[in-house]
Amino acid sequence: MSFTPSDHIQTILKNLPMKPGVYLMKDARGEIIYVGKAKKLRNRVRSYFNSSAESSLKTMQLRERIVDIDFIVEESEVRALILEETLIKRYKPRFNISLKDDKKYPYIKVQWHMPFPKVETTRRLEQDGSRYFGPYVAMWAVQNTLQTLRKAFPYLTCDRDITGKDPRACLFHDIGLCNAPCIGAVDQAGYRAMIQELMDVLSGKSEPVVARLTTAMEDAAEGLDFERAASIRDQLRAIEYITQRHKAISSDFVDRDVIALARENDDTCVQILFIRNGKLIGSDSRMLNATQGESDEEVLTEFVKRFYSETAEVPQEIMLPQNVEEARILERWLRDKRRGQRVQIAVPQRGDKKKLVDIASQNAEEALHMIRAQWEADAHKQTSALAALQEALALPKPPNRIECYDISTTQGTAIVASRVVFVQGVPKKNEYRRYNIRTVSHKGSDDYQSMREALTRRFTRWKDLQEQPQEPAPPGAKEDREDTWRLLPDMLMVDGGKGQLGVAMEVLAEFSLTERVPLVSLAKQFEEIYRPNNPTPLILPRRGDALYLVQRIRDEAHRFAITTHRQQRTKLGMASQLETVPGIGPAKRKALLKAFGNSIDAIRRASVEELTAVPGITQKIAETIKETV
Repeated sequence: MSFTPSDHIQTILKNLPMKPGVYLMKDARGEIIYVGKAKKLRNRVRSYFNSSAESSLKTMQLRERIVDIDFIVEESEVRALILEETLIKRYKPRFNISLKDDKKYPYIKVQWHMPFPKVETTRRLEQDGSRYFGPYVAMWAVQNTLQTLRKAFPYLTCDRDITGKDPRACLFHDIGLCNAPCIGAVDQAGYRAMIQELMDVLSGKSEPVVARLTTAMEDAAEGLDFERAASIRDQLRAIEYITQRHKAISSDFVDRDVIALARENDDTCVQILFIRNGKLIGSDSRMLNATQGESDEEVLTEFVKRFYSETAEVPQEIMLPQNVEEARILERWLRDKRRGQRVQIAVPQRGDKKKLVDIASQNAEEALHMIRAQWEADAHKQTSALAALQEALALPKPPNRIECYDISTTQGTAIVASRVVFVQGVPKKNEYRRYNIRTVSHKGSDDYQSMREALTRRFTRWKDLQEQPQEPAPPGAKEDREDTWRLLPDMLMVDGGKGQLGVAMEVLAEFSLTERVPLVSLAKQFEEIYRPNNPTPLILPRRGDALYLVQRIRDEAHRFAITTHRQQRTKLGMASQLETVPGIGPAKRKALLKAFGNSIDAIRRASVEELTAVPGITQKIAETIKETV
């Protein structure tokens, strides 16, 4: 939609400093809805209000809500990143990319600082002298590992004060699951040696342990001590089981995480492979919120920030599927989290490491497909969402068929209305439709009139079909394309608040559909639902399925409208985004497009060095391009 910042925002934009720092965007209620960091505050914040930002649905939604912007200057970009993370954790802004859950991975904890170390599970890593092994994806995986390890290394689990002089051991000693230092069956040195071997196995260094036990088993057999030989054999089988589960995939014994992502529409899934000491010990997939309109590079950057600000462990190496501009800044930040130890962010191009990234990518795609399929197949969740909507809106029946309309226009050019259809809570994309608005002048566009035209055209098609007899379809016949117009929605949704609601009410009245088509309007600012003849907006529960469904429908209408509008702008020969960059005129724009094959995406991906290689592009202009395009 056409957009002009308020005078207050324009004043802020003009006076922002060219220094690193953090900016906080606020809505009309004073709530912080986005926190970001910048190398240069002025360039970064102003980029949200350039015409180039109109290609991002998320940015358009964000800037419509912004009524104030605060900023904090920092001495460096790394310091700004640290502050950004602190503020995001504190305020949890709705427009920042975030993990859909705050999962803390389980670890195996060995209390090595104790005279007789215990072995236990934990989700918290502390600087208490203990050794930690993991992360594991689920607690059951940790418990299974420990249950098996205890057969090979019968460690303590009780709270006794170990003196070696207790009169009798506990039941675990009798069944071979504790070597009973409490009664002096093993001294401190022997017990710690056993725990050291347990840690070697968990670290992927089981070969020396296996060799020692194999020799001991053979010696026991030769000495006719078959009971001891059988006991050692069982230990070896337990160790073999653990080592087989942890697949060796590299010979450099490096701790690394391999990260890749998959995206479909507004859903984003990230897959992580956890490699410790060269062995794959587990993997996990995480869904992200608020990724609409963000590039893969931006999503990966934000995921690294969010994930490693929450996780307890940072590995030596993080492998990504593509370069991210902030890699060096992230490395410095991660190094601090790793207590000064180096962290490398790598993008492998060939060999076994590239294969690992490819495996992570394939798993991300499969995980996303499964999650989306589960949502669409989860009849209970959809039924729950529709039932909640029916109750909240006092509808006569569940809104099994919902139509949502949205208007998209940029600076009065190529006005487009979109219609999306959801049936039983699932998008029915073959019924999506576009309307090129004809009755509104491109100069001084009118969103209300555009909505009026779209709805009028929709219900005119319905009315015309009512006057035509409908013959019954033969068994097995394909769905009639006219059914999309013949069927009335169980709920009509328009995006835009009270004004658009009034327009929709007038159109429904013209077609005598006021009593037949329930109508709602969703206000962008606070996501309030307005209903006809009811001045009090409805606010659905923030974590309920009903609100999630409404948001999903609204976002899908936005996405469909923006996609259509982008196509229209291309047809109309809209000026290059480069023209919005200060210091670039027609000659420099032509030179840049020529150098990068007439591709804005190629220019966006180019480094500062590659940009300055173009005649006329200075270091300052190149940096501005990186900030704004």
